[in-house]
Amino acid sequence: MKVTIIGGGGRVGSNAAFALQCAGIVSEIQLVDVDAALAEGEALDLLHGASVYGDQRIYAGGYERAGDSDLFVITAGSRRKPDESRLDLINRNVGIFRSILDSIREAGHKDGAKFFVVSNPVDVLTHLAANVLDVPASQVLGLGTMLDTARFRSLIAEALELPPTQVKALILGEHGDSMVPVWSSATVGGLPLAGTKGCDINFQNTIFRRTRGSGAEVIRRKGGAGWAVGATIAEAVHAIALDKRRVLPVSSPQNGCYGIRDISLSVPTVVGRQGVLRHLEIDLWPKEKAGLQNSAQALKTTFGELS
Repeated sequence: MKVTIIGGGGRVGSNAAFALQCAGIVSEIQLVDVDAALAEGEALDLLHGASVYGDQRIYAGGYERAGDSDLFVITAGSRRKPDESRLDLINRNVGIFRSILDSIREAGHKDGAKFFVVSNPVDVLTHLAANVLDVPASQVLGLGTMLDTARFRSLIAEALELPPTQVKALILGEHGDSMVPVWSSATVGGLPLAGTKGCDINFQNTIFRRTRGSGAEVIRRKGGAGWAVGATIAEAVHAIALDKRRVLPVSSPQNGCYGIRDISLSVPTVVGRQGVLRHLEIDLWPKEKAGLQNSAQALKTTFGELS
């Protein structure tokens, strides 16, 4: 599988490329960036580690070399500032994103290519891509709340002194202020987390506050997220590349799940070789379902304001 990372010279794009290289699953990685020299430098640095990490072809190039890509990962855009909502990025990022989509269309892409949006505000831009690109909606998806979910699980595990890989819990809805923690189905080692000692309402509220504020905290401390977002991008890419049919909280156009339509956000989604295979409407607590629907309405309002 050939993956083209647009914005591959930036922190998120290059970290995603490194995660993909280390896993050795995709066969070819192309980095595209408005700063061509930066993309070339990142590609060269990755190439220097190829004998250790994997045998993929890794190089920098332009859109004219991306037409045979199986998957486009779009990470380009303005970086979020401390204490700035992801939705505040919309005025600065929509123009950039539209120009990227125009470049992809002008250069051409093969039938069946998938488009994975990481740029923020990811839900709005995922829905924009689904509306603009002349491909089935199932071939367009976004990172959504995958990073939030990874943070959520890791913070729960840290607080309870448990292995992070044994904690299964989801953040759904918007990748932003209206995200919804799903405690109703959370488990550890296959057991309900709600019944675990110490996991009371105060614990839940504390963990969720930390999760929701994690992005801003990372920005304040190191300038922006990199390693964790790269790992979650790779998780989604591998689900597509290996047709894993994994249930992931990616963002995708909704057509009735939880009564939500005409917007993109994160619900439990089966992801495989063809992209979005289906959405799973698991049982939620009433407050969780209401939060998800409120999240959808907030995103619809924002999307309706796009020029």
